[in-house]
Amino acid sequence: MNKEQIDDQIARYAQKCTSLVDEVGRVLVGQEAMVARLLVGLLTGGHVLLEGVPGLAKTLAVRSMARAIHTGFSRIQFTPDMLPADVIGTEVFNPKEATYSVKKGPIFSNLILADEINRAPAKVQAALLEAMQERQVTIGKESFALEEPFLVMATQNPIEQEGTYPLPEAQVDRFMLKVLIDYPSRDEELSIISLTTSGVQPVVRQVATADDILRARETVHRVYIDEKLQRYIVDVVHATRRPAEFGLDIGKLIEYGASPRASIYLTLAAKAHAFLEGRGHVLPEDIKAISMDVLRHRVILSYEAEAEEIGSEQVVTQILGRVQVP
Repeated sequence: MNKEQIDDQIARYAQKCTSLVDEVGRVLVGQEAMVARLLVGLLTGGHVLLEGVPGLAKTLAVRSMARAIHTGFSRIQFTPDMLPADVIGTEVFNPKEATYSVKKGPIFSNLILADEINRAPAKVQAALLEAMQERQVTIGKESFALEEPFLVMATQNPIEQEGTYPLPEAQVDRFMLKVLIDYPSRDEELSIISLTTSGVQPVVRQVATADDILRARETVHRVYIDEKLQRYIVDVVHATRRPAEFGLDIGKLIEYGASPRASIYLTLAAKAHAFLEGRGHVLPEDIKAISMDVLRHRVILSYEAEAEEIGSEQVVTQILGRVQVP
């Protein structure tokens, strides 16, 4: 496929994405950054973890995005007493025929809203991990493939610890992006009041299909990234493991650096960011714009960093400021 054909596809499907953003914006005031990151996840097949205090429209954003796409949607409200069968399904015994049949759970859909995911116990997390990584679910002795597009958009509350289970590092690493949701501005909050107290709630219309998303994904993979930028991505990730090689005196703050999965996700996310900007090639600005959301949950800090109240974002900021941009 030549450059003109790729540019034509980018223009066509980027318009679909613009329509998605506009449609979600009819019911969601502000939070454009959150919607943009959800789109990056959709365009790359990468799962997204949304973290913020209650009341910041995390659930509304995911539900509205799903309704704007003509595809399957399931909302799973996680609780401490859940069992894996509540998520993936189970085998049901038929006494008349003395046979077992499979009753599929809510994970068998396309867009999954995992609400308050950190409330689920370890066995439920393990079942969800297989679905996220392998795109399949095992019930009894049989495995079932999950239909594409399949995407987990999870939310968690960072301030409430009672009745919660910290996500295992292996599962956190499966999320392409971890997005922190902030409070709206004063003007945005005024608009929220007007929208939610008028007595007339706007309804999200379907403006795209699952096929549109899958075709857009194919186009995102064709976005060009220069070898120098690939080396830059590897250097940024490598700096989280051996910062001293880049002249950074922060090694004592890092317990574990980012895995090679970070390099893969950072490349894909940068391509999606360029796509949403209407370009067929990646710029250094695309990588920098998406780096924090890809790396903040992959840099594991030491006890010394926690004692000094230094967060992973501060470490990533230092790395991005130090690694030379090509």
